[in-house]
Amino acid sequence: MLRELVARFSSTIAERRASVRKRFNIPVRVSFTPEKTPVRSNGHDEDAFLSGETTDLSETGIGFLVSSIRIKEKYLVGQDRDLNLDLDIIGRKVRLVVRGVRYERIGIHQSTEKYLVGAQIVSVNEQDLPAYQHFLRSGSKAKANLSSAFESGLD
Repeated sequence: MLRELVARFSSTIAERRASVRKRFNIPVRVSFTPEKTPVRSNGHDEDAFLSGETTDLSETGIGFLVSSIRIKEKYLVGQDRDLNLDLDIIGRKVRLVVRGVRYERIGIHQSTEKYLVGAQIVSVNEQDLPAYQHFLRSGSKAKANLSSAFESGLD
């Protein structure tokens, strides 16, 4: 009886520490942030990107599906490499800087193969932060409510 009570209490505490993930399928564009090195490479990393879609969003992390785990020779996950994510939320582009922390290959055949990437949000563009937070709170109703929320100054 006491063990069961402690286990429930522990799981409740653990649930409250983590950000709530909400399932959304939103178009996403993934590219690398420019590297800050004195020697500039001859390829333009900013021009190379992958298109995909999100699987879930939270205040601290994001999950997204892409068709490849790398852009050119650079992997999306690992080496503390920051990624730019452009989300198409409620009629506007929202830019996030994220760091890939894990990935998983999904699909049984090469033609259907995709990669699920889990990433930690490093920063959100200051102008985009209210729209992103509003979308997390309101979800599918956000598009209808966004203009009235910004006009009334709720965000």
